[in-house]
Amino acid sequence: MISAAIHGFILAFGLILPLGVQNVFVFNQGALQPKWTNTLPVVLTAALCDTLLISLAVLGISAVVLEISFLKVALSVIGVGFLLYMGYVTWKSKPSEKANSAQLFSARKQITFAASVSLLNPHAIMDTIGVIGTSSLTYTGMEKAVFTITCIFVSWLWFFGLSVVGRFLGKLDQTGKFINTINKISAVIMWGTALYLMFSI
Repeated sequence: MISAAIHGFILAFGLILPLGVQNVFVFNQGALQPKWTNTLPVVLTAALCDTLLISLAVLGISAVVLEISFLKVALSVIGVGFLLYMGYVTWKSKPSEKANSAQLFSARKQITFAASVSLLNPHAIMDTIGVIGTSSLTYTGMEKAVFTITCIFVSWLWFFGLSVVGRFLGKLDQTGKFINTINKISAVIMWGTALYLMFSI
């Protein structure tokens, strides 16, 4: 069971580490919001979505979705539209105006965006099923349970840690220049992901 836990930890950490839309958004909200507790909607949503995807991947249920081409195309089209819109909103946001920024990414918008980039991204689903789902096939019983729980734990730990780091760096930057740079990077990543999805449809 220890080997299953180590395998799950390394695998999940390797998958979640790259700088993607989800990670940048969680970090950005941690740095932008006036209170760390205001980032809980995005942190919990991102973690819960990952928990759902990992659970479905291990159970094999979500594999059915990948066999239905219409669903794959629909997810891609919705994902492209949402990423283009949120990229525009993020690019235009001004972090120095705290009230405006907090209103721009309210709890509802945080939840909607975090859920969208997690559940409407076919490539994220493919990665989860193709890597975690496939890797889980080597385990049975308690070992599979330990592997799955470890992957989920890494996801929760990562998103909470990311928001805390964002909060810390955001407090160090009183001019708003660092957060503005993160906003621009986040917007570019969103647009880049949208273009990648567009060409893959």
